Amino acid sequence: MKFIYTLILALLLAAAGTISLNAQKSSINVPLPFDRYYDLEDLYKAIEVLNEAFPELTTAEVITQSEEGRDVWAFTINNPETGDHLAKPGVYVDGNIHGNEIQATEVVLYLMNYLLTNYGEVEKITELVDRNAFYFVPSVNVDGRYHFFNNANTPSTNRGLRVPGDGIRDAVSDRSISNDLNNDGSITQMRKRDPFGQWNTHPEDPRLMVRAEPGEFGEWTLLGQERYDITEDTQISEDAERYVDPNRDWGSNWAPPYVQRGAGDYPFMGNVSKAIAEYMVGRPNIIMVFAFHNTGGMFLRGPGTKARGPLNPSDVAVYDILGENAEKIVPGYDYLISWKDLYSTYGDFTEFTYNTIGAFSFVGELFMARQETYAAYEDLMSADHESLGFGTTTEQDLQRLKFNDNVAHGTLFKEWEPFDHPIYGEIEIGGWAKMSTRISHPFMLKDMAHRNAAAVLFAAAQTPKVEMEITRNERIDDNLNRVRVRLVNHNAIPTMTNHAVQNQLYPQDMLTAEGNNIRVVAGGRVTDRYRDRVNYKEHRPELQFLRVPGTSVVYYDFLVEGNGELTINYNSRKAGQRTANTTIN
Repeated sequence: MKFIYTLILALLLAAAGTISLNAQKSSINVPLPFDRYYDLEDLYKAIEVLNEAFPELTTAEVITQSEEGRDVWAFTINNPETGDHLAKPGVYVDGNIHGNEIQATEVVLYLMNYLLTNYGEVEKITELVDRNAFYFVPSVNVDGRYHFFNNANTPSTNRGLRVPGDGIRDAVSDRSISNDLNNDGSITQMRKRDPFGQWNTHPEDPRLMVRAEPGEFGEWTLLGQERYDITEDTQISEDAERYVDPNRDWGSNWAPPYVQRGAGDYPFMGNVSKAIAEYMVGRPNIIMVFAFHNTGGMFLRGPGTKARGPLNPSDVAVYDILGENAEKIVPGYDYLISWKDLYSTYGDFTEFTYNTIGAFSFVGELFMARQETYAAYEDLMSADHESLGFGTTTEQDLQRLKFNDNVAHGTLFKEWEPFDHPIYGEIEIGGWAKMSTRISHPFMLKDMAHRNAAAVLFAAAQTPKVEMEITRNERIDDNLNRVRVRLVNHNAIPTMTNHAVQNQLYPQDMLTAEGNNIRVVAGGRVTDRYRDRVNYKEHRPELQFLRVPGTSVVYYDFLVEGNGELTINYNSRKAGQRTANTTIN
């Protein structure tokens, strides 16, 4: 069926011409190319193309509009022939919650493309798609993505929500922001020659500067990002965009702005965070979450603050399996604890998904600047990072300039050039370009995307896989039978996080025994199956609440009276449903 559909699609494309974005851009076909970054228009078209090419496996839907009215798309991959998506473990992946972190979208899009184009061709991928439901939001911050591509920026601007600022509270917003003074597409730095400055030209490369020695003057004054005051009120950038961080406004361990910079006025202030929260609540089967950011090369887990206390040890054991294997799949990345190994955060997304949704959750921080090397292979293998020029920030920049000059051929750094500034007079403008510093060069993109997608797929392969079997049905009295049920979870992820059980986030898994002309007189968990020791439940023995840990076996006994067909049902939010039958004689 898939082959026939693919053949028909190919013939239609041949007749109609290739599906393309527009005359100026290269065509987007399946499989998607990953030789460049996808701007927002590219992304929308890529989602459309994947949905059109694989209609039986995919659903694409707009879940909300951004603050500026742009569509935010969610994309589902599920094989309906193996069950409804809600009846399978759910794997949720998103990216680009910060508008400048564009390569996060590429990883999500790559994973979508990889699953679909390899389904039916690669056995392991086919099994993953058949057994799981995959949910994607490729770009969370579509406004930030749009403006990052279409406006001049630094590598770190257009990060937050598009909320206007009014720095001097005169009821006029966004009048004076950073400007691309030399029209080169990047917001870089301004410097001015000054005999009383604090910076000197670096002795090894005049493009860099170093701090003047204590007690001495330098030759340069740094003036910050290139900009000028269009209102002529003597204040520079007083109405720059207000910083509201879409990864600090989630309703779990939220804190106000005086505690957490970027928190906004209240939890779920952003349109998209509200919509994604509702989207996830409507998909209670989600057990695994990856949220991709950049930069640093990390897989981060919670808690976000020390005050939250350590995670439950059984949950940590699962995180360790996933995180330690992710480190091996993506060499150089580190599996870390957010507050302990990086910094504390309040109200972030993966705190919400772990504490409220009940999903094991990682932040993937993409790209490592230390990959931008200019060194012989044997030196890379034998030396530490510091000796290769990755000690101080200045040493890192020297190494990166060599990479810029000889590998990226000058595309990452804007050479200093003179400019006549209306306030500062004769200055120079230059520095790291927009598409640098936090973003890998396009030639490095596919490897980064594939390895991080593979880390997600490793986790997806560990979602709960529960098999149920009736292992015993024996007469133990004139009108009494013992029925033993075995539940085996073959994978590392349990059917519920321990945190979800302890905090009663939702009902536990349920095991029920029922049948016509049959009465369950006792039931409970088997504590010693060799000695038939059972912890019998006092009330409603036909209904048992449970959690099946990762890579484990649990047994339950039911003592039943009567004759007829007995049906055992297992129902789990995260692991799906199972049914088994036996005859009571």
